[in-house]
Formats: sequence, structure tokens, C-alpha cells
Amino acid sequence: MTSSFRWRWPALVLLAAALFGGCTSLDAQQRKWIFMPSAANPAWYRGQIDDMEEVWIEHLSTESGQPVKLHARWLTHENPQAPVLLYLHGARYNVDGSAFRIRQMSELGFSVLAIDYRGFGRSTDELPSEPFVYEDARAAWAWLAQQHPQRPRYIFGHSLGGAIAVHLASEVSDARGLIVEGTFTSIADVFQSMKWGWLPITALITQRFEAIDKIGRVTAPVLVVHGSRDGLINPELGRALYERAAAPKKFVLVDGGTHYSTNGRGREQYREALKSLFGL
Repeated sequence: MTSSFRWRWPALVLLAAALFGGCTSLDAQQRKWIFMPSAANPAWYRGQIDDMEEVWIEHLSTESGQPVKLHARWLTHENPQAPVLLYLHGARYNVDGSAFRIRQMSELGFSVLAIDYRGFGRSTDELPSEPFVYEDARAAWAWLAQQHPQRPRYIFGHSLGGAIAVHLASEVSDARGLIVEGTFTSIADVFQSMKWGWLPITALITQRFEAIDKIGRVTAPVLVVHGSRDGLINPELGRALYERAAAPKKFVLVDGGTHYSTNGRGREQYREALKSLFGL
């Protein structure tokens, strides 16, 4: 999620009123506003990617019936037996904009595969949707299982990617752990936590991302991390998600962490949580 997410929601309210009978148009508009897919990041938001290998993952979408090609980055840890992590990014910026967070997770002991969903970066140019990104994450998970079958595999999601990670973890049985950062219970709850949240339009939301209804089905240990100063996703939404997860689980609140700085600021808290919860 980004700051643009805040001010676009009032426009969604107006659109809902204008297009109350036009569900298709409303759905497409919501998909644009929620995902804000980008082919390129602004120059100031590009991370260091020179040592990250390019990976292409192809799959056939059962939702669209069309072939999909996903662009991804692979950062190998110096330990050839290191666990592998599927990194699922949030809205607006493509995977290269998450390079700093990918690198930080690698420094915590993982080899990292980070993907762009369709509509982002150089992946298939198609407007993302909730079912589409779930498919894309599942394809990336299958790639990891095929390429690294003997290594423990973890799922990580930041912001909107956290809801995608929860969905994936609720469907697979071979994840050693789920890690979500700066994420939420549902898109409707995010809207209701904002200035315009009193408006009764949640029934019109088509991209719902109901992570709260799926987290209890995750059988792997769950680590929920949030920054105390996250101004985009209320930390209470992260805590509520944690409360619905089955044990073993852990909630980490990073003091002073924002939506973008929590991963780096909470490095030692991350390290301790990975050790105590996952034995890493």
C-alpha cells in the first residue's frame, strides 16, 4: 500500500455512486486503484539489483485461459543450503523497488525469489486482479519447489503482498513458515480504518483480500511484523490478523517502524523471531 491509496479511496466512493449499476467498470477501476501496477519505478525508488539473477516463470492462467510470463529476481545466499524465501511485494512499485527489502531478508539467512505479478514490471501486461495474483504466487511457489525441492521454503509478503502470502500459505502444505509485514485483515477493514471509513460502501469492494478468513487455515508457523508508526496500515490490523492465526505464532511490533522502514529498523527483532519461531 502507498500514500496514493489514501486519497484514491474518496474517488472510489464517487465512482461507486456513479457506476452503481456498472459492476464491470467498477471492478476494473478498483483493480487499477488497489494494485496501481507499474512497468517501471521512478529513478529515486530503484534498488541495487546488479547481483540479482533474472528469472522467468511461465504458467497457464486458469482464470483467463491465457499463458502468463512472470519476471522475477533471484538473490542467492552464500550458504548453498540456506532456506529459500518467496517474496511477494505490495502495490504500486514493481519488484526492483523492493530490492532493499529483498536484500535485508537475504542478510537474515535466506536465498530469495521475488516476483512481479502480471501487470508489474516486465511480467505479462494484464490488469491484475485478486484471483490473478493468487495464481501468480502459486506458480512461483511451484517453481521454487521444482528448483529447490530439498531446501526448506518460506513465504513472505509485505503490505498487499501479505494478504497474497496468507492466501498461498493457506493452500499449500509444504511451507515451513509464513512471514507477513505491514499487512492487514481485509481491504474493507483498511478502508474502514481511514478518514472515509464511515461510508457504507464496503459491499461494493470487489478486490476484498479477506486474509482474516484464511489465516486460521495456515498450518505453518506464522510471524506477523508491524511498525508502530505505520501510517498506511494500522498496526491494530496486523495484530488482529495475528490473533486469528493458529499457534505456533509470534507478533513483533517494531518501535518507530513505518510502512517502509520496519524491515530494516527491526533487523534484530526479526533475527530473534526467526530463531525462536522457526529455529533459523
